[in-house]
Amino acid sequence: MSDIASVSLAQPLENISEELGRSFSEYGFAVIRDHGIPQELIARAEEMSRAFFALPTGIKQAYHIPGGGGARGYTPFGTEKAKDAEIFDLKEFWHVGRSLPDGHPLSDYMPPNIWPGEIEGFRETFETLYAEFEKAGDRVLRAIAIHLGLAEDWFVPTVEDGNSVMRLLHYPPLPKDAPDGAVRAAEHGDINTITLLLGAEEAGLELRNRQGEWIPVKPPQGALAVNIGDMLDRLTNSKLRSTNHRVVNPVGAAKDRARFSMPFFLHFRPDFMIETLPSCIDPAMPDAHPEPISSHDFLLQRLREINLA
Repeated sequence: MSDIASVSLAQPLENISEELGRSFSEYGFAVIRDHGIPQELIARAEEMSRAFFALPTGIKQAYHIPGGGGARGYTPFGTEKAKDAEIFDLKEFWHVGRSLPDGHPLSDYMPPNIWPGEIEGFRETFETLYAEFEKAGDRVLRAIAIHLGLAEDWFVPTVEDGNSVMRLLHYPPLPKDAPDGAVRAAEHGDINTITLLLGAEEAGLELRNRQGEWIPVKPPQGALAVNIGDMLDRLTNSKLRSTNHRVVNPVGAAKDRARFSMPFFLHFRPDFMIETLPSCIDPAMPDAHPEPISSHDFLLQRLREINLA
């Protein structure tokens, strides 16, 4: 049995920062309870996600933006592949990004959102949920900053107007003609700073631990699974680990059931330079990435690797 941390975000951050830091260092994952996202909003968002994915393929396809790197709108089933994977994942998804005002200096990095006209209240619901994810993410980052010995608000300017993306995910019932070896989400690491995931209660999410074993991540109903992304791993010289994880295919009756989830990929600002924190470098852990890189360049590099750019 793993000892992935399960902490209440309603506590003072000083009380949970070390437990979170330990879990992120060892597993790259933690479970967050009492995250503050209203349950009524989550239920409404889940209902609208199901309604969208139930639309005819032709209608969904109209919201696909060719050449858009999947940044906004619909990405069809069988598009995304994990890095180094030869077979596509068994999923389709919708992306909601940050809405920037006209003329914003970062608008070149973030295209406007598109919204399906078929589902009333979709835009309002998901813009509200996006803002709630940001608030929860802010508290997690503040706890991480305390753990790293930084000022509690150190991450605030690094993620202000960040290129964060909320993904509505649909894994259909397993198709009979799925290619050999295809899984719902093949082994991968996340690109971003931290990921906050709603909907991981159903079995299937697994992480690979330091011993190379796959262990399940099972949050209680309504809790968040939170994991470290590659950008934060790089910033902390792997003191906080971006761990490979996957969503395995269900067995038994669950094979005929769809799975839905909503990850929020919290990103640094596109112009933030990822430069190893001096406090994370020592003789035992020399700087693995002495060359700084902007978060935007890092993102593009990785999107090419997973067939989205």
